[in-house]
Amino acid sequence: MRLKDKIAIVTGGSQGIGAAIAKAYAREGAKVTIVNKNNLKNAQAIVEDIVARGGQAQAIPCDVTQEDDCSQLVEAVVKKHGRIDILVNNLGLGVFKLFEEHSLADWDFTFNTNIRSAFMLSRLVVPYMKQQRYEKIIFVSSIAANIGFKALSAYSASKGAMQALVKTLVSEVAEFNINVNLLSPGSTDTPGNATFVNDPEISEKIKQNTPTKTGFMQADDLAGPAIFLASDEAKAVHGLDLIVDNGVSAVSL
Repeated sequence: MRLKDKIAIVTGGSQGIGAAIAKAYAREGAKVTIVNKNNLKNAQAIVEDIVARGGQAQAIPCDVTQEDDCSQLVEAVVKKHGRIDILVNNLGLGVFKLFEEHSLADWDFTFNTNIRSAFMLSRLVVPYMKQQRYEKIIFVSSIAANIGFKALSAYSASKGAMQALVKTLVSEVAEFNINVNLLSPGSTDTPGNATFVNDPEISEKIKQNTPTKTGFMQADDLAGPAIFLASDEAKAVHGLDLIVDNGVSAVSL
């Protein structure tokens, strides 16, 4: 087990990529805290599935855009387990509108959800990780940070900001043996993308634009890369943008 007895926090862990990562970490021996605000029933179902398979997990409701909630979350995990070894900033939402149709409210919502939350949680866990001197922070970004996609200006900008934040964090915490990296998925079959997955025209376009011609990835396709970044195997990996997209970026950048 590559993550035996590691203490992991996964935001947005009740479905999609977050749920796949949470389950994979538990299979590798980690004790996982699934963080969610709106899908508490889903989060508990993931916990029950993990426990039924012999793993350890808990679900903690938390609005990660709020500092007090984030503080309470970190305190609760530290109180129960004594430390935090892995933080996966997975929560991410997009507003699908053309640039001129984006409102300031859309922009603020996207940045608060995607980057403000990741900033706050990372800032709260770093002091504990410095004491432990061997921990992992993983930011789930997107190939949209590097490739221009119509109707995703705020989302793409927030993921680009995430890349810059990771580079700064590496410069400050690498000396404490804290690995900070990015995991950047391509188009993935998740509940948040259901509208596009279920649209035959869009699905076919994604398929044709993917070198492997496989179209939308499955959330489980991100599990292995996420395990690697959280494991001792990645101890010398800092500031990596690990792109998992069936080759889309290779032919687009």
